[in-house]
Amino acid sequence: MIATGVIVEYNPFHNGHLYHIKQSREHTDADVIIAVMSGHFLQRGEPAFVDKWARTKMALASGVDLVIELPYVYATAQASDFAKGGVMLLEALQCDYLSFGSEQGDIAPFLHTHSLLENKNSAFQENIQKLVKTGLSYPQALNTAYQKLIPNSEHTYADLTKPNNILGYHYVETAQKYQTHIKPITIQRVQAGYHDAIQDGTTIASATGIRQTIQEQHSIQSIKPYLPNTSYNTLKDWYEEYQHFASWELFWPYLRFSILRLTPEQIASYAEVTEGIEFLIIQAAKECQDFNNFMQKVKSKRYTWTRIQRMLTHIFTNFTWQQLKSANLPSYIRLLGMTQNGQRYLSERKKFFTLPIISRAASSTDSMLLQDIHATDLYMLSLGKNKMGLDYNIPPIRL
Repeated sequence: MIATGVIVEYNPFHNGHLYHIKQSREHTDADVIIAVMSGHFLQRGEPAFVDKWARTKMALASGVDLVIELPYVYATAQASDFAKGGVMLLEALQCDYLSFGSEQGDIAPFLHTHSLLENKNSAFQENIQKLVKTGLSYPQALNTAYQKLIPNSEHTYADLTKPNNILGYHYVETAQKYQTHIKPITIQRVQAGYHDAIQDGTTIASATGIRQTIQEQHSIQSIKPYLPNTSYNTLKDWYEEYQHFASWELFWPYLRFSILRLTPEQIASYAEVTEGIEFLIIQAAKECQDFNNFMQKVKSKRYTWTRIQRMLTHIFTNFTWQQLKSANLPSYIRLLGMTQNGQRYLSERKKFFTLPIISRAASSTDSMLLQDIHATDLYMLSLGKNKMGLDYNIPPIRL
């Protein structure tokens, strides 16, 4: 069986994701699609709109055959580590291809960019550090240093100002660095950019635009054209049960308490907290009654919204620098759900997998998995539901 992997958040699963799955299957002649999906906290440092089991159901109903959880340590990391976790799990699962959506739409520029930055890596890293010291954010510094290296040649290089292109570059980088046998391919993103608001007259919108519309209108009816029916019905069922969707604004009382109970020295021990920002975080938490005002006080040219949110995620979940630095490569495969086709793939290929499969959390004491369980409990608590220990009680979803 040919296996094609995707690394995703599905926050929530929409028509653009459906298009990507169909195109990935067609381009690689795949028998099985495997999604490595983030859990309850995401790469931009925010809680997932709905829980990982709801998003697993959406994916399985729309063409994905296996859903595997990307551990918290990678799911909430900067692009290079996010990519490392996802690619190495797909390698452990014996995937033949990795398919990612990009603004570029062609794999050749990513391969040329990787070759360029490998050959010029010392100068590249040195320029990034110099630019960061001038006050540029890390993404700005990275792109500025990169632009200086691009030669005049017949080759086309990836545009690293685009969020999906940045991730795509790091997927290619990881696959090459660890000498995986995975072949990367890319599918052109259509109609909606990563951050775009919903536009009338289209059927594809970004996940960001979908979430914003729901939050602003306090209704999911208007986003129905942009979702597969199963995704729409899953969101509808979720809203009927919880009366809201997860967000930092909703979680703010819990996050604020998490900040104010700590000393500056304790906050500085959490992953990604640097350069004395802990004092500003505490002061802003004292003054601000809501999350948006808090972020406006803390955000600056040096500290992007995403970077601050990742710090806050780690403070909220009690994830330290020490834990981050001790993590290397994934150590298990956490199965969230499967179709009959996915189950057939597991039966045929699991003896070749290079990591153990975990279908029930109770069977493992792995520190990465324990962090995922901890994150789940805090996520559910903040939703206002007394649902502790779900990772121990919910088996893999079968469709």
